[in-house]
Amino acid sequence: MRVIVGAAIVRGGALLAQQRAYPPEVAGRWELPGGRVEPGETEPEALRRECVEELGVEITVGDRVGNDVPLRSNLVLRVYAARLVDPKARPKALEHKGLRWVTASALDGLRWLPADLELLPALHELLEGVN
Repeated sequence: MRVIVGAAIVRGGALLAQQRAYPPEVAGRWELPGGRVEPGETEPEALRRECVEELGVEITVGDRVGNDVPLRSNLVLRVYAARLVDPKARPKALEHKGLRWVTASALDGLRWLPADLELLPALHELLEGVN
């Protein structure tokens, strides 16, 4: 089983979402930061690497959020709660069209990628538990 990891980065009661720039069929849709777990990496290591590459920030990885989301045969999305190592750090959209801090009340208003959409109930729980 191959794994894509996602970071549910929370700060001040809001979740960090990033907007896809490509490929064209998903450009403009929102997702959580993350990416593929490379051979020899643990899931938390992959998530920390991806957040440096995509956002230019370091994170601390916490507990799992929600269940595995099947993406296709032999590939799943697995999301972890996370926080910025430096709470004052400003993530940058290094590989995406844009970033946005989203409150629980605004989560359902974004056009999420289908896999991230499945995690909305768990993301609501995560944000409600932080407040």
